[in-house]
Amino acid sequence: MYKYILWDIDGTVLDFHAAERNAIKTLFEKFNMGECTEEMLRMYSEINAKYWQMLEKGEMTKPEILIGRFRKFFENIGADTSLCEEFNKAYQLALGDTIEFVGNAKEILLSQKGKYIIAAVTNGTRVAQDKKLRLSGLDKIFDEIFISENVGYEKPNKEFFDYVFKTLNIKDKSEVIIIGDSLTGDIKGGYMAGIDACWYNPSRKPNTLGIQITYEIDNIEKVTDIVKL
Repeated sequence: MYKYILWDIDGTVLDFHAAERNAIKTLFEKFNMGECTEEMLRMYSEINAKYWQMLEKGEMTKPEILIGRFRKFFENIGADTSLCEEFNKAYQLALGDTIEFVGNAKEILLSQKGKYIIAAVTNGTRVAQDKKLRLSGLDKIFDEIFISENVGYEKPNKEFFDYVFKTLNIKDKSEVIIIGDSLTGDIKGGYMAGIDACWYNPSRKPNTLGIQITYEIDNIEKVTDIVKL
């Protein structure tokens, strides 16, 4: 029986792609960069995902990936790379302007509140996540919020989870489960930390890491049955 539920935010509770899409389109207008086409949006999304995976693998630091993803994107589309730093700062705030939940994730969280200790565990930047959590009302739903910039370590590092366990006073890891969409961040992190993990995998990506996954779901509603086990 689980007592502690650790929830990833982007791509698990909140629709990150919707926020990403709207933020990029808005900033193209703000920075007078012309039309942001569907092809450009797909390109950026792929670049961004790859850079965050490099962060989770320890191949780059967060400052490097935040600027590096836009530098690569701007190079590909022929935009002025000198705008990358300013564009990234504006992007962090713009990400929080679009609040769309994944399925009935908010209702699931509300149903869990008071029955479990529910905590947010995110690698997103402090600026972006603070705004998202406040505008979505998630800051009032979660019992604790762990943002990697505040913790000092990123998922999947063991130190991130050690900090979470210490803060929540977790003694028995069998009472803990992490729910997330990132195989390299959430699921690998849970595996390395010795806790159960539920991979929210709506597009049914392959398990390229070959690690043992406790649960795998393609619909966030299935979480309800899992946490009752």
